[in-house]
Amino acid sequence: MEDKERFIELIRALPLVSVDLVLVRDGREVLLGLRTNRPAQGWWFVPGGRILKNEKRADALTRVAARELGIADIHALKPAFLGPFEHFYDDCFAGDIGVSTHYVVLGHRIDVPAGFEIPGCDDQHEALRWWPIDDALGSDQVHRFTRDYLPLLT
Repeated sequence: MEDKERFIELIRALPLVSVDLVLVRDGREVLLGLRTNRPAQGWWFVPGGRILKNEKRADALTRVAARELGIADIHALKPAFLGPFEHFYDDCFAGDIGVSTHYVVLGHRIDVPAGFEIPGCDDQHEALRWWPIDDALGSDQVHRFTRDYLPLLT
């Protein structure tokens, strides 16, 4: 069986465990990326990614922050655990093929100072943007699962 087909069957049968990085700049803005991939394609969403088999949560944070944001040492910014969240999607990475995706997400708040800029952007995001928290909370362009984090940030 091809790797893609095998992964689709795993997604059909099991939840994925992932980490989300909720970067908060100067206590007023949250970093969001405009997603190019499914699920949540076309939505503004916090950066994040699944935890790989035999990967520690701390190592997943390091990998995701480096790959998606170009931040080499996310732990120097002292991530704080926000708690577990659940995200349910009707589609999966392979498209709308009748396979839903269930994530158990471990959210992490990362506070950065005013003027902090993101070193890079990966191919999973069309753009990265700092949003005032209140604007993001009220925007219909920000995915509802991302909006779940926002009341915890003020």
